[in-house]
Amino acid sequence: MLGTILLIVLILILIGALPTWPHSSGWGYYPSGGIGLVLIIVVILLLMGRI
Repeated sequence: MLGTILLIVLILILIGALPTWPHSSGWGYYPSGGIGLVLIIVVILLLMGRI
């Protein structure tokens, strides 16, 4: 249950950090890349049953 909520929140953060939105156009790809890495780690932990 907690893992699913965490996964949904990370996906929403990743979408909000994409540089196509006006508020994040000056950030470049760094925030979305970092959040994407965290998202991949969480998905791997979910698949392994650690979360």
